[in-house]
Amino acid sequence: MGQQEKVATSLAGAVSEEISASLTAVDAELARRYPGDPGTRQPVHTVYVPGDVFEPGTLRSWGDQALAALDEHAPDAAAFAVVLGIPEELAGPVHDRVRAKLEREPVEDLRIDFEDGYGPRPDAEEDEAAARAARLVSEAYANGTAAPYMGIRMKCMEAGVRDRGIRTTDVFLSGLMAAGGLPEGLVLTLPKVTYPEQVTAFVQLLEAFEKAHGLDAGRIGFEIQIETSQSILAADGTAAVARMIDAARGRATGLHYGTFDYSACVGVSAAYQASDHPAADHAKAVMQVAAAGTGVRVSDGSTNVLPVGPTEQVHEAWRLHYGLTRRALARAYYQGWDMHPGHLPTRYAAVYAFYREGLEPAAARLAAYVAKAGGDVMDEPATAKALSGYLLRGIDCGALDTAEVARLTGLNRADLDAFASPRRGDLTVAAP
Repeated sequence: MGQQEKVATSLAGAVSEEISASLTAVDAELARRYPGDPGTRQPVHTVYVPGDVFEPGTLRSWGDQALAALDEHAPDAAAFAVVLGIPEELAGPVHDRVRAKLEREPVEDLRIDFEDGYGPRPDAEEDEAAARAARLVSEAYANGTAAPYMGIRMKCMEAGVRDRGIRTTDVFLSGLMAAGGLPEGLVLTLPKVTYPEQVTAFVQLLEAFEKAHGLDAGRIGFEIQIETSQSILAADGTAAVARMIDAARGRATGLHYGTFDYSACVGVSAAYQASDHPAADHAKAVMQVAAAGTGVRVSDGSTNVLPVGPTEQVHEAWRLHYGLTRRALARAYYQGWDMHPGHLPTRYAAVYAFYREGLEPAAARLAAYVAKAGGDVMDEPATAKALSGYLLRGIDCGALDTAEVARLTGLNRADLDAFASPRRGDLTVAAP
């Protein structure tokens, strides 16, 4: 023990009190705008099915078609790994988990589409389809066949289709209420948003519905689809997407990038419209920064190259999809769109390889941080948060098991949650 230092101060306590008082409004604004990640499961993908195509067996059909594609074009772990370039040591674990996922839970997030995938229809026909969608979603949740997240994409708030979009939303939500209430996994997607005022208008619609049914204010959230250049850069040069999040008044749950509408909007020719185009990277980077800390999650778009036809053609499409998915994961876009059952094997293969190859290094770094053991990397609380978030995402999607993570880190699920979502203002999270 060294000599005890004498502590001296020069400022009266009133100075600290005055500074705190001057920042009260800022503190409240930080808490309102940047509450942090909600800590809930984020699906690894969203599957779109047109409103007139969705059936009670759609989810199981997608899983069965994906399994059939594996059987036909990559019948074992070694063959699948060779196609995708998965390391030999991961071939078996990834292949086995992909097949198990396709058998157990082939789709994590389903959107019944009443927009581009459905198109203009007579009002009576769309009314019927929206009511039918509500009934089938309610039945799926009641009988245990639902995806973790399900909902609709209605038509947008532009003048030509606004009334139709409002009515479809009303018919669908009213049908759910009549069938027993809104499911916990309900998700709505508002497409082709160009101005924050369109988000405000959708909030007004949801507020009116909640009031009509005596629901808690804010019960219904929604995703905002980013499909126009104006949603990224407004006419005054500001980032419109940030204002859209604010306009949602806490209801925005996600920002979804629309690969092909956005690409066309900025003049990218059809042959080069892809999620790895520089225009796409710019848009998603702006979305990512605007959403950071708000609790709003960012989703990548899709590829329109379908894994169909002869084996060689399927393999080429699989390699493309796998590569795009791995690229997105490395850039912290943990969700994307899948447009065909044949995309499911490579979606899960990419996700599972991403988490399994990083399991031991991430677990070792987190365990060392908790034990204050040091090592060749000096991690900070922010990195511990990222490491635990990485492991939790792997557990949620089925890439990792809770038991193996606990064995490698010495942490249980509650411990990981505490590291991933520390209280605002905390500099550290106490080790268990």
